[in-house]
Amino acid sequence: MTFAIMVVTGLLLLGTAPSPAYEIGNLQFPQNIIADDGQVYFIANANGDPGTRENKGFISKADQEGKITDLHFIHGGQKSVTLHSPKEMAIIGSTLYVADLDVVRGFDKQAGHPLLTIPFAQFHAESLTGLTADSHGHLYVSDANTNTIFRIDPSQDHAITQFAQNASLSHPHGLAVHPRNGHVVGVGWDDGKVFEIDENGIIHELFVSTFFSGGFHNLDGIDFDRYGIMYVSDLTAGKVWRIRPDLKKEAIAEFLLSPSGIGVDRINHVILVPYLYAQGAEVNGLERPSNDNPVKKKRTFADYGLDFFKKATPNE
Repeated sequence: MTFAIMVVTGLLLLGTAPSPAYEIGNLQFPQNIIADDGQVYFIANANGDPGTRENKGFISKADQEGKITDLHFIHGGQKSVTLHSPKEMAIIGSTLYVADLDVVRGFDKQAGHPLLTIPFAQFHAESLTGLTADSHGHLYVSDANTNTIFRIDPSQDHAITQFAQNASLSHPHGLAVHPRNGHVVGVGWDDGKVFEIDENGIIHELFVSTFFSGGFHNLDGIDFDRYGIMYVSDLTAGKVWRIRPDLKKEAIAEFLLSPSGIGVDRINHVILVPYLYAQGAEVNGLERPSNDNPVKKKRTFADYGLDFFKKATPNE
C-alpha cells in the first residue's frame, strides 16, 4: 500500500472539520510528531528498525501546512549528534527533549545542536517511549520494559525520580498531560489499556480491553485537544480513536497503516498522525464540539417551522 492511498483512506474518515488536510512525505519510520506554538512540527524518525542502536535517527521540521522545511534538522552521526531511535518528544522553553532508548536527550529547538543527555542506566531502563511535560516544567517519561513512569525535574539538574511503577501499566508507550486536571495519562501496549496517574502517583485505569469489551489492541500514541478530548492511536489495528470527557469512545479513522505517536496542535485544532511503516504522516482538521461557538443566534419559532406566529408584514 502506498502512502498516497493510505492517506486518502484516512482523509475520508478524519475529515470531519473544514480545516484542510496535508500529507508529509519522505519520512523514515516516523514514531512521533509534536507541535510547537502552532507554527512548527517536529517529527521523530527512527530511520530503520525502531529500537536499534545505529546512531542514524533524525528529527525533521515541517510547517503548519505539512511542508518539510528541514528533513534532517537533527541527525544522528552528524555535527556531534547522537540519536538512535527517537520516540516521543516534549518541549520546555527553548529545549526539545527526545526519548531515545535508554536516555532522554535535549536539543536547542531553534538551532538543533545538542544540549544535554539524561541517562537512565541506573534504573535499567532501555525502552523509553512516551515523553510529555506538565505546566510546572516537569517531564514524564515511560519505560515500556520495566512498566515505569519517571519524573524529571529540569530545575534540579534534571533529577530523576520514579513516579509510578506497576505491571498494570502494560508496557506503557505514549504519555500526555490532561489539559484540565494536569494528570499524566498514558496508553499500554500489551492490552490496549488507557490509564491516568494522579498527583500522588496513584494509577487509575480508564479503559481495559478484555475478551468481552474488545476495542483497543496495541496503543502507541495519545494526546488531548484544547477541549480535553483525548485521541489515541492503535498501531496494529490501524485506528485512531476519540475519547470524550465522559469516556465515550469512537473510531474516527480506520484502515490506516501503522499510526504511531500522534500529536495534537491545539492552536490550529488539527491532529498529527505519523505512519510508522508508510514513510509519511498526515495533518488533518478535528471536529469541534457543538457548543464551541460562543455567539449563537437566538432561536425563533421559524427554526421549528412555526413561523405562523410571526406578524405579517404589510405590503408596500
